[in-house]
Amino acid sequence: MRNAPSTTPRRRPARALVALAVAALVGSLTVAPVLPPLSTYANGEVAEAPTTDLQSISVSSELTDPSVSRDSYAASTGPETLIAGGTNHDWARLVLFFGDWPTTDENVNVVLRWMRQENGPDNWWNRNNPLNNGYGSGGGSGLGSYDSLVTAAKYAADNLKARSFYTDIVAGLEAGTSADATARAIWASPWASSHYGNGTHWSTSPVPVIEAPADSW
Repeated sequence: MRNAPSTTPRRRPARALVALAVAALVGSLTVAPVLPPLSTYANGEVAEAPTTDLQSISVSSELTDPSVSRDSYAASTGPETLIAGGTNHDWARLVLFFGDWPTTDENVNVVLRWMRQENGPDNWWNRNNPLNNGYGSGGGSGLGSYDSLVTAAKYAADNLKARSFYTDIVAGLEAGTSADATARAIWASPWASSHYGNGTHWSTSPVPVIEAPADSW
């Protein structure tokens, strides 16, 4: 009669189990990637710490930086631009330029209207003296002339700034906000003995753009 088989499981030797555990550990180390250490910012975000295994690139010393061209946005608003324009509107702006007054639409309009009352728009450059200014023109009652319209613009601005009885005109031009207010100051001043009929001889209609002869500038 055969002996019945034992129901007690056989145990592997402890040495064999240790060997298997070591082999499994080594295998996991060879498969899993090595991660760099982590650092934590104050706000709780986690970032990888820098490693010393950095790539480097060598650049030939013969290479030069490419030149970069940039568009120029410079704009000229000085006398040269206005002289090149050559119109009555340009001359009005030239007077404002020499007087260091703002070239607002109100200021340009009042000077243009003033010029029209003195010489008319079709011949505004008459004697190179658009405002019939007597200061520096060599003629009394504004009947003198200048060597150029540029000189005339300088003397017109200088005359207004030099005389105390033109203070209100200058104030209006410095503000540059009301052609009508500046016009009233012109009427009240001694610039014209007629005082432009206190405004009755003063038109506020648009002044057309008219170019002066080139030799007037």
